[in-house]
Amino acid sequence: MNLQEILKSLEKPVKHKIFVSYHHKLDQEYYDAFSTKFHDTYESIHDASLDSEIDSDDVDYVLRRIREEYITGTSCTVVLIGAETYQRKYIDWEIKATLDKEHALLGIYLPSAPRTENRISVPGRLHDNIQSGYAVFTSWENATESPESLEKYVAEAKSKYKSLIVNSREKKKRNG
Repeated sequence: MNLQEILKSLEKPVKHKIFVSYHHKLDQEYYDAFSTKFHDTYESIHDASLDSEIDSDDVDYVLRRIREEYITGTSCTVVLIGAETYQRKYIDWEIKATLDKEHALLGIYLPSAPRTENRISVPGRLHDNIQSGYAVFTSWENATESPESLEKYVAEAKSKYKSLIVNSREKKKRNG
């Protein structure tokens, strides 16, 4: 082994940056568990609750801030889907900004996700992209089984053809 190979073997592996979108009030404990479990593998970027951080009713301004300050530099957005995630306007906007940048999209439904007739309630824009085949969708248990299992889902999401993106839904104007 030459010196260059030895130095390369001593380098820390590159942490990939992912953006995590979730409902802060109800799903913070899941984000904390996710972040703790995968802190060695991913640099987890989150929005620190945009509704209090970006004080504006201008949707285009907020979307630009999301794209520039949170989504740029990441390669995948992970949406943690809990009890009220499908109703949250900022989550819709974060998904829209992700799709505008043509980044990968992974939906992870939590044990608290609402179910109706064996169907999980997800944000509409995420649903459109699950249906088109662009977004990857899995359970909390499957995604958090190990760093390798999450990596598998992220890699699958990154491998999707950009032509499958569906981002034509009107922006959510309010929660609920």
